[in-house]
Amino acid sequence: MSKLAETTLGSERVYDGVLLKVRSDRVRLPDGGEAVREYIEHPGAVMVIPLLADGRVVMERQFRYPHRREFIEFPAGKIDPGEEPLATAKRELREETGYEAAEWVHLTTIHPLLAYCDERIELFAARRLTEATASLEAGEFLEVFAANAIEAMRWVREGRITDAKTMIGLFWLEKLQRGEWK
Repeated sequence: MSKLAETTLGSERVYDGVLLKVRSDRVRLPDGGEAVREYIEHPGAVMVIPLLADGRVVMERQFRYPHRREFIEFPAGKIDPGEEPLATAKRELREETGYEAAEWVHLTTIHPLLAYCDERIELFAARRLTEATASLEAGEFLEVFAANAIEAMRWVREGRITDAKTMIGLFWLEKLQRGEWK
């Protein structure tokens, strides 16, 4: 065990919501002291970078209630209980965009809020896309469009794309398209 590790002494779920659960844990610190660690339990998620044959990517625009505005993002969604991340990625791509992919590559895992949430997001690249039928979940509204990487990176610089997972996805896309990362 790492000399920086904290040991759980007790754990209590203090909130049990539809998507999020909140825990409050008592922990033993490396120096022997005690502290409280509060964090959000999250089932995990995936994000897909859908690459069209012409080099553009499929993106979404949707309203995000906590910020009360629209955001530009890559398709993403929560992992259902017992579901493998690749199965989630395939499901989310089809449901949200109406595309299916013949080629899938797992790129990396990110931890977007590591100080207060156990969420992980599995990033995938999807290639050789074919059109299928979208089937949004009840209460889900979004606009699907295609953009080129240069345009999307400009939107990052201009502050039009501020979603961290999408920004990381665009970083990966740039490396992949330049052939720097396989």
